[in-house]
Amino acid sequence: MITIYTDGASRGNPGPGGYGVVLLSGKHRKELSEGFRKTTNNRMELLAVIKALEALKKRDMKVLVYSDSKYVVDAINQRWLDGWIKKGFKKVKNPDLWQRFLNIYRKFPPQQVTFKWVKGHAGNTENERCDQLAVQSAEGDNLIVDVGYEQQA
Repeated sequence: MITIYTDGASRGNPGPGGYGVVLLSGKHRKELSEGFRKTTNNRMELLAVIKALEALKKRDMKVLVYSDSKYVVDAINQRWLDGWIKKGFKKVKNPDLWQRFLNIYRKFPPQQVTFKWVKGHAGNTENERCDQLAVQSAEGDNLIVDVGYEQQA
């Protein structure tokens, strides 16, 4: 079992933003983060999940993803994503990231990846760490371009 915690943050919406990820498996721990010069909070929340899944080398283990983003968790668990796919992502925000999410998500066996919502800023140690990583990344000096956002804007 691999447990993943994710979070995204932006200073302004849009504005500088970042994501933070904590991956846990047995005794192993890995943290990921990046900062972007102009993006949105929802993009960073979704990108955190994408980067976490892309970082996994094995696709045959159960994966539990915790996110404090209702946008991400509900899109998957309440099957909004299925409707967006049927409509070709018309009038959907962040279609580039949702398609990237699908590319990695579909590489896992069905029912292998589970998403759970966790309340943000409520004392969950790993979620708080992800928030720290996201905020630190957004405040960094070497912010990169969120090409998908800046091309849409």
